Parts: sequence; C-alpha cells; structure tokens
Amino acid sequence: MGFVRVISKKALKECWQKHPKTEQALKAWYKEMCLGKWSNPNQLKLDFPSASILSESRVVFNIKGNHYRLVVRINFSFQMIWIRFVGTHQEYDNIDANLI
Repeated sequence: MGFVRVISKKALKECWQKHPKTEQALKAWYKEMCLGKWSNPNQLKLDFPSASILSESRVVFNIKGNHYRLVVRINFSFQMIWIRFVGTHQEYDNIDANLI
C-alpha cells in the first residue's frame, strides 16, 4: 500500500468493534501510517506533533480527541510499526507504555 508496514490492523479492528466511535479515526491513522516515510522520531513529530515519543522506540498517539490512546513500536530503519496497545485513555492509564 505504501512505505510503512503496520502490524497488525487486527488490533485496530478489535478496538473499533468494541468502541465504534473510534473506527474512522483509527482507519485514518492506519492510512496515514501506511503512506508515511519517516527516518527518525523528529520527522514523525512533524506530521504528528501531539504524539509522545517514549523509550524503546515507542510512540503514543492520541486518538479521537485524546479519549483513546494508541501505543506503537517503530523500527525506522525497516519502516515497520507494531501496534502494542489501543484502547481508552482510562485503559492506557493502567499500562506501562514503555514496556508493553
């Protein structure tokens, strides 16, 4: 589809089945990720200024007006993104985004 490979869309689908309000936002995020090409976190931040860059190549995205969170691990060299968590802001508060 594009430059970046996102693994796996299934996690997004499970979230929007549980929280239907997130479907369009998650589909839009997925499309932007697949079409993107970033070589480092600074470049990613140019396109996603509200994203939080964490340790261990993890990034937190705010979804649907910050009511939901999406945590990914990015390998910029291989242009691959692994979805580590997607859920409500409240569910996010119960995880360690640096370790998940």
